[in-house]
Amino acid sequence: MKTIVTVILAVMISTVQVWAGSIGDSVEVRVLSESGSELPFYPVSARYPAKKVYAEAVKGDHYRIVVRNKLNRRVGVVIAVDGRNIVSGQKSWLKNNERMYILEPYERYEYAGWRTGQDRINRFYFSEVPDSYAASFGDQSAMGVIAVAVYPEVQRYELPVQYRSQHSGSGAPAAEAPAPSAASERKRSAAAPAAKAEMMERSAGTGYGRSEYSPSQVVAFEPERRSVENLYIKYEWRSTLCKRGIISCDRPYPKGQNRLWDNGGYAPPPYGRE
Repeated sequence: MKTIVTVILAVMISTVQVWAGSIGDSVEVRVLSESGSELPFYPVSARYPAKKVYAEAVKGDHYRIVVRNKLNRRVGVVIAVDGRNIVSGQKSWLKNNERMYILEPYERYEYAGWRTGQDRINRFYFSEVPDSYAASFGDQSAMGVIAVAVYPEVQRYELPVQYRSQHSGSGAPAAEAPAPSAASERKRSAAAPAAKAEMMERSAGTGYGRSEYSPSQVVAFEPERRSVENLYIKYEWRSTLCKRGIISCDRPYPKGQNRLWDNGGYAPPPYGRE
């Protein structure tokens, strides 16, 4: 049975850009800050086909998730931030029956916020956990994680030609799930112990930021039953990455650099201001 989903007419990313900090085989995923700088990734061991990395978040920065399809067929991507589907806002399990975005073969798109309507989003920004979108529903079950599940399109030669709507809002509307109730989700969420709550407040989350225009259109898409790849980006403040040993913070020069050779001939920033 065909699943109706939403695809964003996002700004295309230049094909000449280098994907140095990407993750993924069937798709490439990276995270860019408001200034366009790329968040560095630090790999973590994970069972195939899942891939996991850490990334450094800067408090208050708006960011966007950039995805490039590397396959020669359409794919649907279920994207969850802090455990919430970025289209529906509901708790995500990265399943193929969730709202997803569609990428044509080899296309690149960017996703910059929570979808609040057919032509509006509210921007992602790095925040404290209590200020995050997920926490507003009493949901801290997947805080600080950007997750992407990739579902290639089922290839059936007897199916009619798939289509893209030519105008925003044309075609059959996507089936909308009921809006999540903050009160009902809080009731289902167990109260965390004080120590855990304190730890979560020091962690990073994603807020529900400013509203922006972002048109979309409806397409028909039948995803495969299983994802070919699941990607997980765990973003944390620099101090947390230091404490966990993900990045080295006990020396003024990155490991492997020669202090009399690798500074490029320019004065480096003071220690602690990288």
